[in-house]
Amino acid sequence: MNLINVLLLVLFTGFVFSQPQPSVDFFKADIDILPDPEYKRINGKVTYSFKVLHKTDSVFLDAINMDFSSVLLNGKKVRHANTKEKIVFYKKLKADKTYKLTLDYSTIPAQTVYFLGWEDSIPDNNQIWTQGQGKYTSHWLPSFDDMNEKVEFDLSLTFDKEYEVIANGKLKDTLSKDSLRTWFFDMNKPMSSYLLAFAIGNYKSKKFTTKIGIPLELYYYPGDSLKEEPTYRYSSEILDFLSDEIGIPYPWQNYKQIPVRDFLYAGMENTGTTIFSDGFVIDSIAFVDKNYVNVNAHEMAHQWFGNLVTEKDGNHHWLHEGFATYYALLAEKKLFGEDYFYWKLYESAKQLQKLSSQGKGEALTDPKASSLTFYEKGAWALHILRTMLDDMAFKEGIQSYLNKYQYSNVTISDFITEMQKASGLDLLEFEQTWLKGTQFPIDEVKTLLASSSDDLQTFFDLQWELTSSNTSNEELIKKVWDNNSSPRIKENIILDYHKSLSESFLKNAFTTEDLKTRQALCITTDRIPSGLKKQFESLLQDKSYITIENALYRLWISYPNDRIAYLERTKGVIGLPNKNVRLLWLFLAVLTKDYLNDVEKADYTEELFGYTSAEYSFEVRQNAFSVLAEVFPLSDQNLLDLINASVHHSWQFRNFARSLIERLLKDDKQKERFLKLSKELKGKELRYIQSKLEVK
Repeated sequence: MNLINVLLLVLFTGFVFSQPQPSVDFFKADIDILPDPEYKRINGKVTYSFKVLHKTDSVFLDAINMDFSSVLLNGKKVRHANTKEKIVFYKKLKADKTYKLTLDYSTIPAQTVYFLGWEDSIPDNNQIWTQGQGKYTSHWLPSFDDMNEKVEFDLSLTFDKEYEVIANGKLKDTLSKDSLRTWFFDMNKPMSSYLLAFAIGNYKSKKFTTKIGIPLELYYYPGDSLKEEPTYRYSSEILDFLSDEIGIPYPWQNYKQIPVRDFLYAGMENTGTTIFSDGFVIDSIAFVDKNYVNVNAHEMAHQWFGNLVTEKDGNHHWLHEGFATYYALLAEKKLFGEDYFYWKLYESAKQLQKLSSQGKGEALTDPKASSLTFYEKGAWALHILRTMLDDMAFKEGIQSYLNKYQYSNVTISDFITEMQKASGLDLLEFEQTWLKGTQFPIDEVKTLLASSSDDLQTFFDLQWELTSSNTSNEELIKKVWDNNSSPRIKENIILDYHKSLSESFLKNAFTTEDLKTRQALCITTDRIPSGLKKQFESLLQDKSYITIENALYRLWISYPNDRIAYLERTKGVIGLPNKNVRLLWLFLAVLTKDYLNDVEKADYTEELFGYTSAEYSFEVRQNAFSVLAEVFPLSDQNLLDLINASVHHSWQFRNFARSLIERLLKDDKQKERFLKLSKELKGKELRYIQSKLEVK
């Protein structure tokens, strides 16, 4: 092919092939993958089977920065062009014919595949995992950034046999040769390619079948056997509940859950294979503060809403996130009761009302809407719709929608049509208010909540009385407090009205055994009055790491003479996966006069400063940077760790690190230190810090 033809093909590709291909239908993919962690490379081969719907002379796949060693059509070389965004091949193809396209390729993915731990010497720290949010699988597999192309993907991975390899589908077989093993995974139904996933690491697993017959695989790190139960608590119950509540059987062969380090989100609902942040791998005490239940249920619900039935494009994103959020709430309602359900709806309503009152309300049909809108307002829209239709019509409509569009793509209009058929109602007003409207109808919401929950009715009545009655706030609150046993009412009274409450009232409130109410008493108090000292000291024994963290800090600040005693009582507590209690303890211990001898102080200081290292999760590192930067001068190693964090794959952590660097660079001495340290850097780290130092 001459240079002019190649140029024309590249230009033609950019303008024409950015849209779906109506002339062909890809229906099967056989993939062989060999990840190379040393070079962060994917070597692969894929054979696609596709049917020609209308005669055409070209076909393309999305393929980002890939090198192709072979491109074969039905086993023969075919003319093609590689634009570094797509691979396009040229051949006159006949309608109603089936072809096979085989591609041998290699690539170093700029995103979507993450190689962690391979550059350090920490045992059992190595991982490889994928994250294709909406699209982007084309960074490691020639595939389809368009959600509307659904394919049955069978994936085989070859890797070091000492590792565990997990991917979509049923593990059909393994084959070992020397130090390598190949895992063969089979899917039996089509899906969008962004939902294709794999994870590689050091894992153990618990495998069993749920009561209604769904094979479940729960993975955990070898050292976390005691955390497996609290982490995955209710997994089986949730999966069975969703199958029953939705009324459509679980649509895939099995369901797997894999925690990974430094994941970009809470979780991702890859088909039958949810990957989630190991920040949710917790012990039983942490369960009250941060558990996986809601995320667990959310990703499971996506197996129907998003995976079985997929949006046509971002204009219909409510059909994914609003539905997964709502059904996760229904699962929690089943597990924790109606009060829990309605109070969570109230909490989300308050957030949405705040957004709306600031003039930032968004429509659910806006593809650029925030997560708060898609998730929480989306869930509210479904709850409102269910109350309009009644349970029977709502479920009938949901089942009709899922059955009609299974393994295909939908619009919001498709969903509304099915719900109108099931109910016989005209849903135009619902669409205008809840889907297209930007204002959150808080009055309608509060009326519905009050009619659904006696506790919320009581709380709303109290809110009204506090703004309209001449009676003192505490007297009104005490009446409700004494006559109501609801822990959630009491928790919210403390959170919202603590400034109106006397010391004697608060002292009495501490007698509650409800951990969340006691936590509210802790986090709403800055300086602890002497009359509440014993009550706050009792919080150090609560089975809540957030409570212990807050109580320790407030007691340490308020009672300097007792600091050593408080530190001794919390000496061995680590806390949540982000080490919230341990980091605070180290910080306070190093600052406490006469607590540590010189050797202990040096050891604890070294431990505290060491938590910025890349060997720890970004949650731990960010906590450590936050603690250190406020009081201590950062060491050279801390600054190097901070530069490393500035190019981290997690955008939240990366932005935090860059913001801290910019703050430090305002000091000329710190700027000079960064300049000196830059001589030790290379690659992305060097390029970034040079850009901030304006070094050429």
